[in-house]
Amino acid sequence: MYTMDVMNAALVGMQNAQSTLGRTAERIAGASPIPSDSVDLGTEMVALLAARNQYQANARVFQAGDKMQKKLLDILV
Repeated sequence: MYTMDVMNAALVGMQNAQSTLGRTAERIAGASPIPSDSVDLGTEMVALLAARNQYQANARVFQAGDKMQKKLLDILV
């Protein structure tokens, strides 16, 4: 069923965003005060915001797929 494929793709996207968020948070937490060893916080913040946006977009796709599935079941029942 097409709706399930969409929902599965959205779940995979949400999992990818969560992984990106975790890796970025680890890099930020491990930032060193020594400039040569430091993490570029600007780049990491952009990565955090991108992961958040990716997660939100995939959550909306999942919600839309859920609504479509419910409407289909309403029509069939």
